[in-house]
Amino acid sequence: MVEILQNKNSATRFQILVEIAASGPSIQQKSIAVRLGVTPQAISDYIHQLVKENLVVSTGRSHYRVSPKGVNWMLKVLRELRSYSSLVEQAVTNITVCAAIAESDIEQGQTVGLKMKDGLLFATSQPNGGARGIAVSSVSQGEDVDVSNIEGLVELTRGSVTILQVPVVQKGGSRQVDLERLQAQVTNNQQVGAIGIEALVALRRVGIEPGYIYGVTEAAIEAAQCGLSFIIVGTDDAIPGLIKRLQEEGLNYELVDLRLKE
Repeated sequence: MVEILQNKNSATRFQILVEIAASGPSIQQKSIAVRLGVTPQAISDYIHQLVKENLVVSTGRSHYRVSPKGVNWMLKVLRELRSYSSLVEQAVTNITVCAAIAESDIEQGQTVGLKMKDGLLFATSQPNGGARGIAVSSVSQGEDVDVSNIEGLVELTRGSVTILQVPVVQKGGSRQVDLERLQAQVTNNQQVGAIGIEALVALRRVGIEPGYIYGVTEAAIEAAQCGLSFIIVGTDDAIPGLIKRLQEEGLNYELVDLRLKE
């Protein structure tokens, strides 16, 4: 769960930072108090603490601005909120109409079950627990069907991300990759992305063409959130940022070093 949805203190701190960022340095504490529905003294205490933690910088009497550290924290919270919002959208029980792939022929008005398979939403003619709804149209197997009056939750298990680390070219690049281990790690039915020329070349040396070479991190996150496993082959310098994003999204990952052992 996102911290600011559980912790009123964090939520208020975030709102104060938003007010300061949106209104500029001349905003008055009294104005913030009115907007947030708390006392001016409470706002004063919060701002004092934010300044102390270097999330807000005081630029003069009653003049404040959000510090770079504060901006980074706000962006982190926004990413967490977006991720949680996406999860809520997938799990919401009162969707008016949604699209699914018909697992078999379906008749208009038929009660159908909803399930996730291979990262896609399917409508099945045999609703057995979980989510269900009413087919709006008659469709044949494999077609898209509109489903309304949805009840229950679509069962979804998050996928995981496997990170295969390869050296940058300054340290030997693809020539220093254990190609046998690389080939053993990657199977044909998995989503694969490459970050860095060295990673792309290493995959091609074992006859594998990655499905993703741009936007790999975000593709992996979306796939895992839809229940798919994803493999990222990435260079040393890309790993820290990649791991940080996966941790921010609360996703499970495994890191495998594919450098040849000396």
